[in-house]
Amino acid sequence: MKPATDTATRWKLVLGSEADAQNQIAFDTDYRGMDDVLTSLYDQSERKAGLGGSAPRVSRWLGDIRTYFPTDVVAVMQRDAMDRLGLHQLLLEPEILRTVQADVQLVGMLMSLSRVMPQKVKHTAREVVGRVVKELEQKLSNPLRQAVQGALSRAVRNPRPRYREINWAATIRANLKHYQPEQRTIIPERLVGFGRRGQALKEVVLCVDQSGSMASSVVYAGVFGAVLASIKAVKTHMVVFDTSVVNLSENLQDPVDLLFGVQLGGGTDINLALGYCQQLITRPTDTILVLISDLYEGGNEQQMLKKAAALRAAGVTVVALLALSDDGAPSFDRRVAEQLAALDIPSFACTPHQFPGLMAAAIQGQKLQV
Repeated sequence: MKPATDTATRWKLVLGSEADAQNQIAFDTDYRGMDDVLTSLYDQSERKAGLGGSAPRVSRWLGDIRTYFPTDVVAVMQRDAMDRLGLHQLLLEPEILRTVQADVQLVGMLMSLSRVMPQKVKHTAREVVGRVVKELEQKLSNPLRQAVQGALSRAVRNPRPRYREINWAATIRANLKHYQPEQRTIIPERLVGFGRRGQALKEVVLCVDQSGSMASSVVYAGVFGAVLASIKAVKTHMVVFDTSVVNLSENLQDPVDLLFGVQLGGGTDINLALGYCQQLITRPTDTILVLISDLYEGGNEQQMLKKAAALRAAGVTVVALLALSDDGAPSFDRRVAEQLAALDIPSFACTPHQFPGLMAAAIQGQKLQV
């Protein structure tokens, strides 16, 4: 038996134990543990039996992969286990949920299972979703809040600002002609202030496709919707749709409740959703409608395009996000996207980190870029 090198053991892990049938390369304890969990998931001989239907065994396996691999690799292996070994139903066991590495994809999976979820697991599922939502809010809320509040301040001027509302840069520029050389200072005869607080300066309508392929986008939209709803100067609506429309705006104070109110799956009727959103809009020129959908319309496409055109003609800023996630380039209906572009409605995928900049640009009336 040859002494193992780090390179040789890594190649054996990649190729599987069958590539070293004579066991010429020996594993130490850690590598042997890694090989065992990889064999359970990926080796053809083991794949037929998989991890079995035993929840305790799966729970131990999930614990092992968290011991041997970093978080991002664990997330990939969990998704592979769901796809290759059909473990979706085992997520309905509380002990499994307590063991898995929680991420956005897992939340989407739990949302899709919510209708068949037994009562015994719902509390644990809410805890898992709550952990993910809290992590996302900590990471994403400040950038969005700062971008939106800054854009609102720049978009609206206050002629009689209080001290904390003074826009000092704009005030100095407006009073340069009053510079006093002797005192080496500017006498500000006119104060320029940021926008008044405490009133809804903009309305945002998040119109979200809840078909199964949009799971990650729904999760991020729910988190961003909750953040926007916490900004007093923004009135936020959260509308989800498939072949019917549900207004979840009242749930924005608790994004976990909101996500469990989503029913992933079903068809897509964008026409119906836009018609509903039209009824919500009272100040078109101060409204931003974000349609989050892959644009595969199952309803009346021509009527949908007419409604989109009517929204733009009324002064609503409309943008179609083909995805709001880090999942990469989405599948979408390019023909519908081109027709929306002809109506001055841009359509593009957006990562969660790009969303704050997108909202700031929309608030300031800038041309939205892909």
